[in-house]
Amino acid sequence: MTQTLTAPKVKVDRKWQLWIGGKFQDGASERILTNPADGKTLCKVAEASKKQAEEAIKAARKAFDEGPWPQLTAMERAQFLFKLADKIDENADELAELETMNGGKPLREAKYDMADAANCFRYYAGLVTKPTGQAIDVPAPSITTVVREPIGVCAQIIPWNYPLLMAAWKLAPALAAGNTCILKPSEYTPLTAIRLAEILHELELPEGVVNILTGDGAIAGNTLAESKLVDKIAFTGSVKTGKAVAAAALGNLKKVTLELGGKSPMVVFSDFDVDTAVDYALFAIFCNAGQVCSAGSRLLVEETVYDSFVKKLVERAKTITVGPGLEADTEMGPLVNEVQLKRVLEYIEIGKKEGAKLETGGDQPKGDKYGKGFYINPTIFTGVKQDMRIVQEEIFGPVVVVQKFKTEDEAIEMANGTDFGLAGAVFSNDINRAYKVIKKLKAGITWVNSFHNTYNECPWGGYKQSGWGRELGTFGLETYTEVKQINVNLDPAPVGWFEKK
Repeated sequence: MTQTLTAPKVKVDRKWQLWIGGKFQDGASERILTNPADGKTLCKVAEASKKQAEEAIKAARKAFDEGPWPQLTAMERAQFLFKLADKIDENADELAELETMNGGKPLREAKYDMADAANCFRYYAGLVTKPTGQAIDVPAPSITTVVREPIGVCAQIIPWNYPLLMAAWKLAPALAAGNTCILKPSEYTPLTAIRLAEILHELELPEGVVNILTGDGAIAGNTLAESKLVDKIAFTGSVKTGKAVAAAALGNLKKVTLELGGKSPMVVFSDFDVDTAVDYALFAIFCNAGQVCSAGSRLLVEETVYDSFVKKLVERAKTITVGPGLEADTEMGPLVNEVQLKRVLEYIEIGKKEGAKLETGGDQPKGDKYGKGFYINPTIFTGVKQDMRIVQEEIFGPVVVVQKFKTEDEAIEMANGTDFGLAGAVFSNDINRAYKVIKKLKAGITWVNSFHNTYNECPWGGYKQSGWGRELGTFGLETYTEVKQINVNLDPAPVGWFEKK
């Protein structure tokens, strides 16, 4: 029998406003948000106009050019970020519940995300106080140093699949480096970002250092990308939108970081335990209902274990408990909204028409508990060909394709055979082979005998059309800095380059 958690403690029927220049304000309009678990209205949220987006940019510009934040010592900024992390921990239950109600993911997943977000702020608080720069040995009487300085005003556009965690990935390094920010959360999942604004307000962050701009991407997001007052833009989302952001950023050649899509392979060799590989495969694709840029959406299995692998994968997938994120026994929640639901269902139909074999799923679960929620059962396709759209294109849902390979070289060719290069994994008990294959995968995030483990200390980003640059780790901090060389002449005297006449 389904065990339901206690009724939501979080009040969503309240004002959800923009935060610009340290002040909360109503938007030019409002958006109605829907609870993905039942399809019912959740709340209304402020939507920014182009004018309000420009106001947020000016607030961030003034905060950087005239405010105290960039002038603080690294230790002072770090102390603030530590306090922010503690506040996230203090409010973790509320934030997790908000994220589940807004985005649909199971509460246990949301709680992990809250802990990761807090730890991301702690990581950069610690990192920014460590020695940086270089002292260069040049001929006397000069001394030369290389220093890193904040870029300036940073616009940050984040997706809906990990709302607060993506906010932390963007804000933590930017603030640690001394920048000011305009954060635009997804118009579908802005609630935890607005709640974060309230926490920052409570902590008395100087006005304009962070601005939370909710609203439509075509209005607010495009204004940020085009503005010549913005020095850097960081975007996480689809390849199509990422290319548009990059094009808009050309106006003033602002720095650009793009973390885009993926179609990540998980390569399974026959010497690896099938049951364990199946377990990882389920986690790789059905975690967060497949709404993960690095999801293991392509399974490449050696032919000698292919049949047994598929049989066990299908059996296990059918037992996954799909349901509302607030129910205690839910293992996979709904998709984020009706738009995404229709997109995934459309890809499932495409797969059928292309001739792929639907082994399980492809439909919506039935029952009163699902209401009009946006659910899809775990879906598995076999009998696929490399050129099929369901193999080549990112679906961003609980849909996986299983392919068969004979040789190591064939597996590598298939694994690299898409326009994406975000992530990939190899499963083999032969560590020499596993390492050889992983080195040949054209992907920025890779695993051997594992999947999805992510660390604030390690770079995140991909090859090919999976993006530009890296987030997290020391790389993430560096992308929010400019490099400057400083040359000092200790004994100035006439150069004598031109003869005195």
